[in-house]
Amino acid sequence: MRILVACEFSGVVRDAFIAKGHDAVSCDLLPTERPGPHIQGDVLPLLKEPWDMMLCFPPCTHLCASGAKWFKAKREDGRQQQGIDFFLAFTRTVIPRVCIENPIGIMSTHYRKPEQIVQPWQFGHGETKATCLWLYGLPRLQPTCVVEGREPRIHRMGPGPTRSMDRSKTYTGIAEAMAEQWDAAEDLPGS
Repeated sequence: MRILVACEFSGVVRDAFIAKGHDAVSCDLLPTERPGPHIQGDVLPLLKEPWDMMLCFPPCTHLCASGAKWFKAKREDGRQQQGIDFFLAFTRTVIPRVCIENPIGIMSTHYRKPEQIVQPWQFGHGETKATCLWLYGLPRLQPTCVVEGREPRIHRMGPGPTRSMDRSKTYTGIAEAMAEQWDAAEDLPGS
């Protein structure tokens, strides 16, 4: 399948699908951290291309519940609406299989509730980080390796120059589950 991984600089999800034999490319305003097919720039023009699947990781800076104390200022200066509009751009596409990922936040009320909320501890990582998935033409992810010892490492992450980048990376266990379980998505009923 031809797969677009939107708003991903890490290459984690892109590389998981490449490992399964797919033609996957990531796109982000930042350069990729790993060598591989990557388009550095605006992803929105790419939504018109004929992709078989798109996995989207739009920035949550102005949308997630963890930043609620700044919502008033972000509403007033328009940053929150810009974040909402960017998120919604991924919902208006003809791409048949789409996953949009974001933390718990305002999109559950501004758009709709997600199909699923996953946690890293369901996929081999002893951490908590509730992550919403809005799915189109794709089944819910099934846990692959439930672990004990759950810690909110991401929530407790201290300030620093790479904090937002570190917090936004997809866990490898989740990326591998996406690639494994959605590998045959073109054969799914209703696809």
